[in-house]
Amino acid sequence: MKKYISIWSLTILSLILLILLINSGCGKKDAGKKAEERVINVITQAAEKKSLRPFVEAVGTLIPNEEVTISSEAEGILTNVSVDEGIVVSKGKLLATVNDTDYALAVKQSEAILKQAEVSLANTKIEYSRKSALNKDGLITKEEFDAISTRLSLSEAEVEKAKAFLDITKQKLSKTKIYAPISGVIKEKKVSSGDNVRNGSNLFTIIQTDPLKLSFTVSERDAEKLRTGQDVMFKVDSSHDKEFKGKLSLIYPSVDDKTRTLRVEAVVPNSGGILKPGLFTRVTLYTASPKATIVVPVTALLYEAEQVKVFTVDGDVAKEKIIRAGIRHDDLMEIVEGLKEGEKVVVVGQQNLSEGVRVRSNVAR
Repeated sequence: MKKYISIWSLTILSLILLILLINSGCGKKDAGKKAEERVINVITQAAEKKSLRPFVEAVGTLIPNEEVTISSEAEGILTNVSVDEGIVVSKGKLLATVNDTDYALAVKQSEAILKQAEVSLANTKIEYSRKSALNKDGLITKEEFDAISTRLSLSEAEVEKAKAFLDITKQKLSKTKIYAPISGVIKEKKVSSGDNVRNGSNLFTIIQTDPLKLSFTVSERDAEKLRTGQDVMFKVDSSHDKEFKGKLSLIYPSVDDKTRTLRVEAVVPNSGGILKPGLFTRVTLYTASPKATIVVPVTALLYEAEQVKVFTVDGDVAKEKIIRAGIRHDDLMEIVEGLKEGEKVVVVGQQNLSEGVRVRSNVAR
């Protein structure tokens, strides 16, 4: 009986060992399959060092370099208006004329008054010279000499008064002709020939379009990077991909307390007249000279809360690296910290990676 029990126990033990061996073999096969499944296909591209210029991007508007409202300094009827809206004028061009008949007569009257005063002064000087000689010889009284001296002073004052009055009338006559104070374009014409204008009436508005000003704002965090003379590049929708250039000319003294932005202006040449005031612009303001920097495709970057990371490939293993990104340059991102030139960065497939995962990589073309 004992013999049968022993044989039965050995049989059961053998079956258990056989099952364990089978399970062990299956487990190894499954582990092998799992390990094989963890090899992930990716595409890589080497981190490059390129010479790039730091910049700030913004949007802006083109405005006239100067805008002048021309007013009348004389009263009367406009006898001639020689310009219209949209006309290009040079500095000093005659724009309009006020009827000058009354002003010309006033000048003639002033000239006659001056001539009379000068004749009177000349006669008084002759008499003063004669009585001055008599006074030295004691042949006239002191009162007589004082009287002629006073008359001489009054005659001289009358001449000066007449000269001043003549200058005023001539000045008023000159104001009947209205000239362009700057070169530019007539933006607005508010009068026509035959209109009766008063002193101070607005007649024209002239804008200067060469050069133009480019007005835009930058965030307060970029304010310390700004310097007058920096290069400004911009595009406008009406000229497709053509790029225009200017120079930063004005930095406003204070930050807007509502938008937390700083307004700046650039001077933009416009000799061809292609650019127009009021056009919307996309601006790139270069804040420093070109410098060598590490760049990778923007598609390589992964964002997790406050962190930015990339995956690199070392042999056939993925490595996670936390980096600090700088400025984007088209399809490339500047890497300030965390990468070295030549490191193979995963640009496709990184979403499926984690630290230490095996990869099969191909180089991007």
